[in-house]
Amino acid sequence: MSGDDAAAADSAQADAGAGALDTGDWTDETLALLRALRAPHRRSRAGQIGYAVYSMLLFVLSWGGLFSLGLFANASMGADYTADGPHLLAALPSGVTALSLGFLLVVARDALWRGPVVAPRATVDWLLMQPVRPGPVLRPWFAVSCAIALVPGVLAAAAAAVALGLMEKVPFLSGLGWALVGGVLVPLLATAGGVAVERFSGVARWVRRATPVVATAVLLLAGQSVLAVMGHRSVPLERVEMWSGPWGWPALAGLQSTGAAQSGGWLGAVLLAVLTVLAVGWAHRAAAGIPLGSLRLRARTAAGVAAALRTAELRSARLVLAQGEQRGRKVRLRIPPPQRAALIVPWRDLTALLRAPSRFGRAVLFAAPALLLVQPAASARGADRVLLTALAVAFGYLGVAQLAEPARVEADDPRRAGWSPYPYAQLMLRHAMVPAAAAVLLMAVGAGIATALGVSAAVWLAPAAALPLTAAAMVNACRGPSRQELMYTPRGAGGMGPFLFLAWYAAGPLTTVPALAFALGSRPLSAALWCLLCAAVLMYWSYQRALTLSGRHRPKD
Repeated sequence: MSGDDAAAADSAQADAGAGALDTGDWTDETLALLRALRAPHRRSRAGQIGYAVYSMLLFVLSWGGLFSLGLFANASMGADYTADGPHLLAALPSGVTALSLGFLLVVARDALWRGPVVAPRATVDWLLMQPVRPGPVLRPWFAVSCAIALVPGVLAAAAAAVALGLMEKVPFLSGLGWALVGGVLVPLLATAGGVAVERFSGVARWVRRATPVVATAVLLLAGQSVLAVMGHRSVPLERVEMWSGPWGWPALAGLQSTGAAQSGGWLGAVLLAVLTVLAVGWAHRAAAGIPLGSLRLRARTAAGVAAALRTAELRSARLVLAQGEQRGRKVRLRIPPPQRAALIVPWRDLTALLRAPSRFGRAVLFAAPALLLVQPAASARGADRVLLTALAVAFGYLGVAQLAEPARVEADDPRRAGWSPYPYAQLMLRHAMVPAAAAVLLMAVGAGIATALGVSAAVWLAPAAALPLTAAAMVNACRGPSRQELMYTPRGAGGMGPFLFLAWYAAGPLTTVPALAFALGSRPLSAALWCLLCAAVLMYWSYQRALTLSGRHRPKD
């Protein structure tokens, strides 16, 4: 560059700076400077992202792609998968509606603490405090969230296209095209809705209040899908669900690919596309108006959760998440205190659970699929029966574990137990009373409902299985601080360190799920006795862990 050109460039830059000084807007200059300063880091970050994308594509293609090609090759050589076609068509309307509505709920709940528009702390705490326009800074993060949200949708669409091709002989590209209507548009619509949750506090309050209702609707739709596979199908109800909103329109498009829907499939796809385009366009503009206080809280919460996850502190991540989520009015239920001192611990635990009704909701959310899996597990044989039973037990554990939160809070810091007249290990045993009673009651009610829906009588083993599942939750509650040294000690040589840490961290479910998976397939009396034996052994184990935990925090003389 000649001296005249350099002088002209300096003059133009000075004029731009003077214009920015006059208007108080330094957005273009600031972003240009940051791009120059971040160039080395941006190249390194691009390499990391490229490697992550390459690894994901390699995993998907090597496992899902080769497996799907093998199935199509078997079909071309005479294998018949069409016997399951009627079951797929029966499950599709309510099943797709449940998946779409559930995805919308998950993204909306995520927006309560993180959200589609979440910038790093440095950007929120420093850059947005400067005289810059928030739009050019925040909108790229919205675009990134949209791209990330498409990943599960595209994978689900590909899986649906494979299933339709094998079971209904739908051409793969045709099935994939119709499945992408929901796989692409629903994630984008959900991401746009997440911006509304971030932008308006009223929408956030509505999401909190509507969560139990929507979660119940998802469970009912999932149950309806299972009942449809079993032969109890209600076509008029399915039509109402599919036309009730954007969560049902992808099901219309899916039926269009099979020929089961005519004009309704095209109309549902068009309606969903128009609504998504309008919502994404609005969210792109609204991203610039998200309050700075909301962005700051979300950035710090996301950073805290990421730091906890990097150190394998899942409990700490949940606590940071609970503190960062902007909650509305808290529940202040009161129950009369007991007259007997021996009931003070169950009274405290019951009060804590009544003041956190969301825990009961999550327990029901996980218990429902556990009970619904009883029917296919009872009708299966061999390894399939064991695997389905193990999956049901795993869901049951996740549901029961939601009720043991008071015990986990007590175990976070054993010094809090100074109020108790009981030794710490005995106190932890008393903390198991309310979760066990609530879990047995929940499973009994669920078994009654499942029996009324025609599920196998084996579902009545669920109340007995609730006892060892509660004991397994107590084993995990008494594990104490995270023992990250297990991943790095010489015992972890040869790549066994992470497995040792996992065995310590999830010792309760890792031992209970396999044990119950084999036991629940035997005779009912033997299975019930085995459940009681497992519960006794696991409670003794939790007692020993509580003794060890209290010994670590005992003051030294």
